Amino acid sequence: MKPILIKDLLTSEPDGRTVTVCGWVRTKRDSKNLVFIQVNDGSCFASIQLTFDRTNPGEANPAEIEEALKSTLTGASVKAEGKIIPSPASGQAVEVTLTSLTVLGKCPQEEYPLQKKNMSMEYLRDNAHLRARTNTFGAVFRLRSQMAIALHTFFQERGFVYISAPEITCSDAEGAGEMFQVTTLSLEKIAELGVKAGQNGMKIEDAHKIVDYSKDFFGKKANLTVSGQLEAETLATALSRVYTFGPTFRAENSNTPRHLSEFWMCEPEMAFYDLFDDMDLEEEFLKYMLNWALTKCSEDMAFFEKRIQPGVIAQLQHVVDTPFKRISYTDAVKELEKFNDKFEFPITWGKELQTEHERYLTEQIFKSPVMVYNYPKDVKAFYMKQNEPDEQGRITVRAVDVLVPGLGEITGGSEREENYDKLLQVCNERGMDMTNYQWYLDLRKFGTVPHSGFGLGFARLLRYITGMANIRDVIPYPRAPKLADF
Repeated sequence: MKPILIKDLLTSEPDGRTVTVCGWVRTKRDSKNLVFIQVNDGSCFASIQLTFDRTNPGEANPAEIEEALKSTLTGASVKAEGKIIPSPASGQAVEVTLTSLTVLGKCPQEEYPLQKKNMSMEYLRDNAHLRARTNTFGAVFRLRSQMAIALHTFFQERGFVYISAPEITCSDAEGAGEMFQVTTLSLEKIAELGVKAGQNGMKIEDAHKIVDYSKDFFGKKANLTVSGQLEAETLATALSRVYTFGPTFRAENSNTPRHLSEFWMCEPEMAFYDLFDDMDLEEEFLKYMLNWALTKCSEDMAFFEKRIQPGVIAQLQHVVDTPFKRISYTDAVKELEKFNDKFEFPITWGKELQTEHERYLTEQIFKSPVMVYNYPKDVKAFYMKQNEPDEQGRITVRAVDVLVPGLGEITGGSEREENYDKLLQVCNERGMDMTNYQWYLDLRKFGTVPHSGFGLGFARLLRYITGMANIRDVIPYPRAPKLADF
């Protein structure tokens, strides 16, 4: 008999029909004549209670069930058949009275890492292959699934085309150079060249300059992508509105609760959108995603509220209900400078906003989500459209960062430079290797259009919604410096 998911079973009528339940044992309580077993299959937060009455076994074979009960321990997987009946226990409407019980997979208690005690997040991270069986990570990964569905639904309802950007690329969208190299060349040979370079007076870190990449798999130096934005722009100039959603990689050596080396990004790109159109979409998108979590994941959100971050539901609802404040970078800095004595890093015009500045804007000054736009040219990427110099000769670009209370930046976007000559000038100013970007410039040569887009780090969004302190705990298998287990 095909098993019924526990999430469906818990909303079923207790009409006495026979059902099959499969899952993993959370607890077993044996009180002489009555046995109570809590089983969870991961389909929802709650477990189903299986009961066996030794004084009234009904259709059950008592000897077979007693034998199975010996191995029905925490972590074991079971297949149970029984009748669905009303539950006299508080907090649950139905339970299953057993007619048969089979242990599919035993779980030696002395070796099982998930004991019935408080376990730290670090401990669970070391046992990431099993942590989804806990309440916390079951809730996290169910919510992650729902947020992916919400993301696709939002864009599909608005006429966007889903595209897949390449994970191997020869261009650096961010210009930071923090990329993982992809090569089939012998690492021993490259190391040998490095040694020779050092002997010949060349700096070891420049040894790659004498590597013959024409002999590599792609015939040139290749890396794992840091962003699908540039490729998304090419599709947007043909399909009008597109979005990517897939893995990206950063070789940034940051061992913090906010950084991952592998993470998923959502990057919509829209032809014929200016910066303010982009900002409208960002606000609509974020409110849609948070509202989805609050309304469609209420059971798991209640757990996050109770056990992870009290107040998280009210914080998300505030973002959903509140118009986003829009302020230029220049005006934001003027506001923040009034409170420089409160900051670890005092702010002046031309500096990047730190998390402490972003949170102060949202939590103290405006008490709302904030969109900061028109940033100094030198702190943003090469592809952003420049504004005319201000009265002091300062040049800004049409970039925007969306800041939310309790986190800081959650999305970042910009209007892209659509003028060929202006974009080429910026690339040359930054010393970029144009052999890897000529295709990108072609977009400005053949039917160029104004266009804009933004990026959302999916794990950052999940961390915000769940209240989890460490970003490594909202992805099944985190990748970070010195961390590539499983």
